[in-house]
Amino acid sequence: MTTLSTTLPRSRNPGRIIAVAILALVAGFALLGPHLVPGDPFAQSLMKALAGPEAGAPLGYDHLGRSLYHRLAHALRLSPIIALAAVATAGTAGLVLGTLAAVRGGWVERALVILADALMALPGLLMVLIVLAIMPGTAMGFWAGLSLVLCVEFFRLTRAATRATLASPAVQAAKLLGFRWPYIFRTHLWPEIAPLILTAAAFGTATAIMAIAALGFVSVGMRAPTPELGLMMVELLPYWREAPMALLTPVIATFALLLGLTLLAGSRAP
Repeated sequence: MTTLSTTLPRSRNPGRIIAVAILALVAGFALLGPHLVPGDPFAQSLMKALAGPEAGAPLGYDHLGRSLYHRLAHALRLSPIIALAAVATAGTAGLVLGTLAAVRGGWVERALVILADALMALPGLLMVLIVLAIMPGTAMGFWAGLSLVLCVEFFRLTRAATRATLASPAVQAAKLLGFRWPYIFRTHLWPEIAPLILTAAAFGTATAIMAIAALGFVSVGMRAPTPELGLMMVELLPYWREAPMALLTPVIATFALLLGLTLLAGSRAP
């Protein structure tokens, strides 16, 4: 008997609908929230430290009297922008190098594979930390480090998918008919690679956001007073008894963002 999941069109996939809804809510809050309730994420008022919600700060205040609402909106723009920039850079580089390795073969492929294996030998967070040691506490440092880490995954995925597609009768026929590689890539290779790349991009974005938050949580990420999800958690952790909701605010936001991206990636998986 055919299951319900196979009869539903891909556009009506429940996981995708939930993922899009969650990500739309997060993006709406990050982009429109500061316009609906104007405020400064850096403004301090120690008289309001750990105070509850009010009209100018719907989510209350942190330990320095800064609006959690405005800091969270800023953090939900910062981390995804860095993650998306890293994924776009890594995806483009990995796609180009992976296709080149599969098409050319020989010493070109061997050299690229050795380089990818060398990068894979280093743990991802360690590589990001090495780059951050050169460019400490900067968005550019996160972008460069995460791009290096994610590029290897896109390279390996593209190379494997391209090698399998190059052996197909359609590609062999196109080559015998004299079609050039740009046409073959656009017509035969990209339709096979695209679903895998888009799924990897969603997972890669979630991984990058989690890495930024993790490094911020151990105080080696963005520098204070920059609003960043992991940094907000570590700043509010000592006050979890006095103001548990203040700590839960960045935790819930991070969980929602990662959940939406993970569901979106899962809904795109073949």
